[in-house]
Amino acid sequence: MSNTNLSRRGFLRTSGAAGLVTAAGGLASPAIASPKPIRIGFVSPQTGPLAIFAESDRYTLETYAKAIGDGLMINGTKHPVEFVVKDSQSSSNRASSAAQELIFDDEVTILTATSTPDTTNPVADQAELNGVPCVTNDTPWQPHFFGRGGNPEKGFQYTYHFFWGLEDVISTFINQWDMLDTNKVVGALWPNDPDGNGWSDPKLGFPPVVTERGYQLVDTGRYQNMSDDFSAQIAAFKDAGVEIVTGVMIPPDFVTFWTQAAQQGFNPKVMQAAKATEFPQAVAPLGDRGDGLSVEVWWSPEHPFSSTFTGQSSADLAADYEAQTGNAWTMPLGFKHSLFEVTLNALQRSEDPTDPDSIAAALAATDVETVVGHINFANGPVPNVAKTPLVGGQWHMEGGKPVLKIVENGDHPEIPLTGEMKPIG
Repeated sequence: MSNTNLSRRGFLRTSGAAGLVTAAGGLASPAIASPKPIRIGFVSPQTGPLAIFAESDRYTLETYAKAIGDGLMINGTKHPVEFVVKDSQSSSNRASSAAQELIFDDEVTILTATSTPDTTNPVADQAELNGVPCVTNDTPWQPHFFGRGGNPEKGFQYTYHFFWGLEDVISTFINQWDMLDTNKVVGALWPNDPDGNGWSDPKLGFPPVVTERGYQLVDTGRYQNMSDDFSAQIAAFKDAGVEIVTGVMIPPDFVTFWTQAAQQGFNPKVMQAAKATEFPQAVAPLGDRGDGLSVEVWWSPEHPFSSTFTGQSSADLAADYEAQTGNAWTMPLGFKHSLFEVTLNALQRSEDPTDPDSIAAALAATDVETVVGHINFANGPVPNVAKTPLVGGQWHMEGGKPVLKIVENGDHPEIPLTGEMKPIG
């Protein structure tokens, strides 16, 4: 599939398959002996049930295109930069194909991907297989690293990832439960996908820690994404007296579950649907049913970090996004920005930006402050992975609009609280 040459404003108005944007904002005239362009391939779910994760893509790439201007200085030479964008269509198979197209047809210098293991894992697998440097985020590190068959003794050669881990979200969620008076009976909604299988893992996931922390787990098994009936789960939760529901759900499935829960008279005190309720755009249509929903918070305007590339603080980035787009800030905004912070930082430090091994070596040596925190792949927890901070949040309806409050920061007190945890209803 061929790419379409586009201006910054138009690169995502293609048929959903591919787009090319140059940092200078268009196509440059051929130049004699001009430096080789740096081509950054980017795969994200611009359509399908995960498309909400891609809302800030356009803004992010326009921001970088403007900041880079006519090129990126690397070892005294200015290299033109092109972002080549492909839509995963929220499909692992399509994400893998998109990565192959970027590698073989577009001959990208480096691959990037984000937005759940359905996107990051297949893209990183293709990069590793074909010797192309790759940076990913927005997938808990265990489903990404172990989901790809990663070996902690040796790691990977070309693929690098940064995000929080299951240990962080487990700690954050249970700390939030501890803030309320409940019967400590927890119902689980974990799908049959890389996230759900990781979160439910009997050794690395929620089950052992939930029990250790004094809670009773009611797990009805893995369900299929895009389910249209959660009556069996709701009945089991009601029979067991569940007062806390936790899970990792795609937005359509959560809406189905939460609607049917109301219809069937199931009203828990805590509802945590990671993935589905991370976005104000998903919570606002729920109206009063969105008030009190709780979720992990990976990034917010309150996070005390700044971009080394643009100089924007987290608050600055969120405010500019809202001013430029008219949309409320979302958590992926910070991680889309940091994805290219890390990528460009490694390119600028590479001895030869046209050599995959040189770029991979620069990625391995990454030690940089970003808008989502400090990224250093040498610190682990496993090779090729860096962790970012996580806190707990809850949606409070204010003036008819959902506002995400940070209500738990036990593992990261440097991120300030902005509200108090409350039971639903």
